[in-house]
Amino acid sequence: MLNNKNYPRALLLSTAVGALSIGFSMHAGADQYSDAAEKWVTNEFTPSTLSKQEQLEEMAWFTEAAKEFRGMDINVVSETIATHEYEANVIAKAFSEITGINLTHNLIQEGDVIEKLQTQMQSGRNIYDGYVNDSDLIGTHFRYGKVVPITDMMEGAGKEYTSPTLDLDDFIGLDFTTAPDGKIYQLPDQQFANLYWFRADWFERDDLKKQFKEIYGYDLGVPVNWSAYEDIAEFFSEHVKEIDGKKVYGHMDYGKKDPSLGWRFTDAWFSMAGAGDKGLPNGLPVDEWGIRVEDCHPVGSSVTRGGAVNGPAAVYATQKYVDWLDKYAPPEAQGMTFSEAGPVPAQGNVAQQIFWYTAFTSSMTKEGLPVVNEDGTPKWRMAPSPHGPYWEEGMKLGYQDVGSWTFMESTPEKRRLAAWLYAQFATSKTVSLKKTLEGLTPIRESDINSEAMTEAAPKLGGLVEFYRSPARVQWSPTGTNVPDYPKLAQLWWQYISQVASGEQTPQQALDGLAEAQDNIMMRLERAKVMATCGPKLNEPREASYWLDQPGAPKPKLENEKPKGETVPYQELLKSWEEAES
Repeated sequence: MLNNKNYPRALLLSTAVGALSIGFSMHAGADQYSDAAEKWVTNEFTPSTLSKQEQLEEMAWFTEAAKEFRGMDINVVSETIATHEYEANVIAKAFSEITGINLTHNLIQEGDVIEKLQTQMQSGRNIYDGYVNDSDLIGTHFRYGKVVPITDMMEGAGKEYTSPTLDLDDFIGLDFTTAPDGKIYQLPDQQFANLYWFRADWFERDDLKKQFKEIYGYDLGVPVNWSAYEDIAEFFSEHVKEIDGKKVYGHMDYGKKDPSLGWRFTDAWFSMAGAGDKGLPNGLPVDEWGIRVEDCHPVGSSVTRGGAVNGPAAVYATQKYVDWLDKYAPPEAQGMTFSEAGPVPAQGNVAQQIFWYTAFTSSMTKEGLPVVNEDGTPKWRMAPSPHGPYWEEGMKLGYQDVGSWTFMESTPEKRRLAAWLYAQFATSKTVSLKKTLEGLTPIRESDINSEAMTEAAPKLGGLVEFYRSPARVQWSPTGTNVPDYPKLAQLWWQYISQVASGEQTPQQALDGLAEAQDNIMMRLERAKVMATCGPKLNEPREASYWLDQPGAPKPKLENEKPKGETVPYQELLKSWEEAES
């Protein structure tokens, strides 16, 4: 304690003022973060499935948990889509103000995200503190041991930094980020599906319905199978030809030699045709990539090793891709990439698209577009994609992209934990409903079933109805059979482009792809670089041996074009509602 006699008055006064100012600054500091939370919750993060008080309590937890990380500069990265733009421009700023952590959310192209991730895995050098990385890499992350599973983080070093309101059971995509060891490796941040897209206004026209029935003998409607899709494509391209004086097409796709051509196929084109085995979220033992797994070990892609990459169902699917692109799509589609082809249906001259990502929903609902009514409702709808003749009940039916938070072993622990706080913040119930309305990539059951989504539904063309339906479980990302997504994915576009350009037949190109995949897996097996469940390739046998076994690879069907089958859109919605109740 200070002795008044031994210290000059000026020093005593300055000490007293200093102590007082420290008290004020501590109080002001607390107010600084709670004031920021109040501002963001009131002005930006509304609507929410939480009450305002619950939001503020959730934000107060983040402020408290972030104390020891204040002032740190943390860098995370994701691909550039509308949802992540909202995170980078809005949510990251809110997080920094509410926690005191200087968070930068970087946006780069998807291929660059994978490249940076690979570099960090191989070099051990920390490039980013957190990645929003497609759950398509779940098989890679599970095998290499370079990623810290979310489960381990929550039970270990991150336990006290895991929000009590995280509510994992509310996430709709956890099955996709869970490995065979039962651990969650990644936390879903956004997700969207590839669905069937069609001009509902054209499909409801009495003159077109009458004409279609006269030609094909069944009703124009949402196609249930590929036969009906093909008939509808032919109908609009070759029979209708023009609507309101404008040339129309029955199909849309893309065919340029580009990495995105690979996504066109790895994003479940073979599963839609029915090439793989039954099983959700992915076929087992043969998945939608045509890779067979036994006891978690990939054993082959080629039919001669028990795979299905070059089997009859995959050849059929690839032939249909070429035929439809050539006959029924706009001529310029053959020279387009994924991103160039995406906006074309919004121009108003395409009747349907079998393979359309719901990430395009917001760009398809803009005022003034030829596919939007004056009241803002769309002239189009989305529905489940039709399936090919090899498809069976119990198989996946399409692809779902699930961008998920991924944390590397090579990231220093303190930086990783600070980034983990941001991952939880960006998916928290305080912000997730607003983020869903901004980017239309829902991750939480509570958001999908909210009143705000019910109000938005009429302008979203079936997005809300799809995510509320029991059908959604049949759409899933690449699963755990794929042992090294970056290495294998780059093969697909190179071989498929040979078919698109006419250089090779589907059988020739897929034989080459299957062999190339097996060669990479063979190298991985020899190198013993995988910590667990690495490839152990089967010795080749006669293809007939595998084709005679139950399941995939499946023998060629005598009739690959059964009668077309359609369903009225309203009937489809009704069946979903009945299944929910």
